[in-house]
Amino acid sequence: MSVKHTHESISLLVVSASLLLAACATQGAATTAQTSADDAMTTAQQALQQAQAANQMAQAASKSAARAEADAQAANQKADRMFQRSLRK
Repeated sequence: MSVKHTHESISLLVVSASLLLAACATQGAATTAQTSADDAMTTAQQALQQAQAANQMAQAASKSAARAEADAQAANQKADRMFQRSLRK
């Protein structure tokens, strides 16, 4: 094998190794990006579930507050009627 042929073979081998290294690095970056995207999606889904739960609790609290307000108004009206009666006696 001639020196020129050996040099060409080594150059080709270096280029092939460089391409393989670049492909591996790109694959590694893609894998890392996919993992990061998966983590972000999981976090977003958890945040959505927590927001939905908070919304449901807020709606329940709002309904409860509305019932409490209605009960307070009824109690206030009853107390006012009792007070008015006590004034007439």
